[in-house]
Parts: sequence; C-alpha cells; structure tokens
Amino acid sequence: MNELVKEWVNKAEGDYHSALREYQARKFPNYDAAGFHAQQCAEKYLKAILQLRNIRFDKVHDLLALLNLCLHVAPELELQKELLSYLNPFSVAFRYPGESATGDQAREAVKAIKKLRPILRKILNLGNTT
Repeated sequence: MNELVKEWVNKAEGDYHSALREYQARKFPNYDAAGFHAQQCAEKYLKAILQLRNIRFDKVHDLLALLNLCLHVAPELELQKELLSYLNPFSVAFRYPGESATGDQAREAVKAIKKLRPILRKILNLGNTT
C-alpha cells in the first residue's frame, strides 16, 4: 500500500473516531458533525480504494459518484448503496444554517459507518480495528 493510500486511510479513521465522539458526547453533542464525519469517513475510504487501484477521481463529495467508480474493482459495494445514500447528504446539507441533524439522524449515520467501515477496510486488505 503506497503512502497516499495510507494517508487516505488515516484521515478516514480520524473521521470515524470524530463521528463517534461527537455522537457520544454527554455535553453538547454535535449531531451535524457526527453525520458529517461519518460521511467523510466513507468518502475517504472510497477514495483510498480508488487510489489503491489507480483510478482517477475528481474532488467530489458525492458518495454515489465515488461508488460508481469503485464498482469496477469492488462490485460487492453495490450492496452498500443504501447506506452510502443515507450518508451522502451529510457532506453539505447540515453544514449551514437552516438545517440541523437530529439525534436520530446522527445515530443512523453512526450505525451506517459502523457497518460500512469493516467492508471498506476488507476491500483494502486492512484488519478490523476498534
């Protein structure tokens, strides 16, 4: 695995742990941030897969666009389309005034990334970590 792929993975892991911390915060949980970091974790893992396989991608935050690129090398990801679709709006929708994620939405985002992360790591031949 080259250094750029490792960097994508490290950033994805940072987002994963940030999503968990924000959702689980006893004081002042930030549900917008929990969902955002869950989405970012999935995005960076998908980009790591693309980078590993030398598949060019643009600077996009659309998980479904990234999924379509990944399907050529990881067709099993088609089964994860629903989870990726759920996470997709968290990249932008809740980052500005007028929209806020609820605790239920954040919980579902965290559940989604907890399901996706081991699958994405397996595709990258990485072990399961906590």
